[in-house]
Formats: sequence, C-alpha cells, structure tokens
Amino acid sequence: MLRRRRLVPAARMPQAGQTVHLPRGPELWLRFPLGPSSLLGRWKMRDCEKAPRPWINAKLLAGRYKSFIWLTSDNMHHQWLLLAACFWVIFMFMVASKFITLTFKDPDVYGVKQEPLMLTAMTKVEKIQVPEEKCLPEEFQPTGRVFSEDPMHQPLVHVKRIELLRNVCRDAALRNLSHTTVSKFVLDRIFVCDKHKILFCQTPKVGNTQWKKVLIVLNGAFSSIEEIPENIVHDHEKNGLPRLSSFSDSEIQKRLNLYFKFFIVRDPFERLISAFKDKFVHNPRFEPWYRHEIAPGIIRKYRKNRTETKGLQFEDFVRYLGDPNHRWLDVQFGDHIIHWVTYVELCAPCEITYSVIGHHETLEDDAPYILKEAGIDHLVSYPTIPPGITVYNKTKVERYFSGISKRDIRRLYTRFEGDFKLFGYREPDFLLN
Repeated sequence: MLRRRRLVPAARMPQAGQTVHLPRGPELWLRFPLGPSSLLGRWKMRDCEKAPRPWINAKLLAGRYKSFIWLTSDNMHHQWLLLAACFWVIFMFMVASKFITLTFKDPDVYGVKQEPLMLTAMTKVEKIQVPEEKCLPEEFQPTGRVFSEDPMHQPLVHVKRIELLRNVCRDAALRNLSHTTVSKFVLDRIFVCDKHKILFCQTPKVGNTQWKKVLIVLNGAFSSIEEIPENIVHDHEKNGLPRLSSFSDSEIQKRLNLYFKFFIVRDPFERLISAFKDKFVHNPRFEPWYRHEIAPGIIRKYRKNRTETKGLQFEDFVRYLGDPNHRWLDVQFGDHIIHWVTYVELCAPCEITYSVIGHHETLEDDAPYILKEAGIDHLVSYPTIPPGITVYNKTKVERYFSGISKRDIRRLYTRFEGDFKLFGYREPDFLLN
C-alpha cells in the first residue's frame, strides 16, 4: 500500500549543506513558492526510490528547486519575446497601411483627413434667400441634353436651368430629395479662387480634373494648363486650391454672397456607371481601398448569391445605393462616397445660390460660357474636349442595367430623383417600365 504524499512547506525549505529525511514511496511531491506572486509549483520526484536510504542531501533539493525556477523563468522569457514580436508585427502593419494611404491618396479628397458624411451643420452658414420669380413658358423648359448652337440663345438656356432649379427647390413634395445642410462635407467640395472671386463645387465623374486645372492656372501656380503635371492636380498640398471649409464662418459667408459660383452635372445614372468603372473595375490611379475595403463591405451586405466569388458587380453597387439604410455604410467609407452620392449632398444647390450650372452633355458650349460669365475667358481656355466623350450613351446605360431587377432600379431612382428633377434630366422610363 502506497504511503500518503507529503509536502515540504515553504518555510522549511532546506538550505545548502543540510539534509532532510524523506519517506520512501513510489511518488514524492514537493511544493515551493514561486516569488512574490505566491504561485505554487509542484515537483514530482520519482528518483527518491533509488535512494539507498531514507536520507537525501539538501543540495539535491536546492539544485532541483533552482532548476525548476530557471525553467519557469526561461518559459516566461520566451512568452514575453513572442508577445513583443506580435506587437512589432502589428505596429509595422499599421505603419505600412498609413504609408499606403498617404502615398495613394484619393484624388478627389486631396489628402485631407477622411471624415464621415455629416448631415448636421458643422459650420453655420445662413441660408441665402432665393427671390421669387415668374416661371418661364413651357417651351423653354430644359431637357438637360439639348443646347442651341445660337450664341445669343445660350444665356436663355442657363436662365432656364436656374429657374427650374428654384422651382424644384420650392416643391415641398421633393424637399427631402432637394435640400441638405451646408455642412463641412459640402464646404470641403468647394474650391476657392480668391484672385478672380470664383467658387467651384466639385462633382466627381463629371470632368472635374480639367476645371481644377483651370483654377490652378488662375491662382498663378502655373502659366498654362499644359504645364500642370497630373499628379499635381490631385495633390491638395501642392495645387494651391484652398477649400471653402478652410475659412472662418464670416469669410465663408462673404464668399458665398459675392463670388461667382458654378458646378457641372451629368445624367445621374450614367455618372454612377462611370464611378463604378473607374473605382471598381479599371482603377487607373491605383486606389486599392476601393477594391479591398469598400467592395468587400458592399458584397457582404448586398450580394444575394453568397457562393459567388467574383468581385463587386454593378448589381451589388445599385442595391447598395438604392438601400434607404445606405448611410450605415457611407459613414464607414468616409469621403470616398463623393464619387456616387447625389449632387444635392455634394453642392447643396437649394441652399447655395449658384451663378451657372453646366451640363456635361453640352460641355463644349457650357465651358466657354462659364469662363465668359466669370470674366476669365481672356486669361485661360478650357482644355480641348475629345469628340463624342460628353454625349449621353443610352445604349451603355441600358446594357449596365439590363440584368438588374426593376425593384432595385426603382429604389435607385427614388434616391436620385432629386438630381433628375433639379437639373432637367428625364426620368429613365426605358429602365423603370
């Protein structure tokens, strides 16, 4: 019958040169305190059976105890080294991510800190009252796609556009689709040329790069558009284009009241196709966050076939944009959403009184008119427009929407209806019915 196991109390720990009487038995357990934390270690000794007599020198026990302490310390040392290595890897990953973000900046946000879409006012700007005016005759209502070749008729076309905008802004039924707050998100979209008193609101995927070049020349950074390197155009720190949000509240209000203000629009659905192709298909400026961060977020929430392994499809994109709860993802994506949010969210056309609203489809005529109205046509010319690049392509629109359900298309139109109505673009019946 085995003898009862005995423990050697910590207070009776043998010193070198002493001997301790240990009973014989198949197993002997020693328990020692391990430092100030009072953790206990147990040392199982079987070789006591081999002792010729029931006496064992304390040197043996002290040596075993020191060996045990050394092994424990060595294990803890390795664990701390492993933990430090993990922290180092995480730190290097964060540094690499920051480097990529700073190196491959979103060309439309100019390297400023990404901020979520804010629908509440961050900078107080008083609403500019729009004077009531009589509506123009029905035959002058704009279509958004037709422009007379008669130079004398051009001012009338632009008057029609502004008048239509004001009428829609007064329509209470469309108020939720046509009005927004003049927040920092809006003021970040407006570029300032103080030298010539011009404000330009950027609407991505509508030829904004060329207008930025025009403003860069006007600000004196370069003498001609041809001299501006492409990488400078989209570098906020080097292109010399301040944003309206960088001024004080009083300075903002003064510029909104006195400066010439304009922006360019395009058929809303064709603009969404352009944004999808540029950011998720071709990605010519190597902006990896669109494919590796934004696209997976959309796919996880809106893809119906979970087994599909392809990248982001236009159907996923449309389902995301048409979702009434899309703002949950918008906040995560930050300012990158400027490429597909509405013109209302970008430029607040019902809150800010714009001087001219150009149309991408008639840019060949609108660009010279804008330069003339701003009083800068003798200083700079708009870059040459390749033939046919601004023409509305109905076939392309039909092809992209061909595989999308009518329900998803109607939900998308519901969100962008304000843009269609405000700027005279016809409802896409060929897609909705």
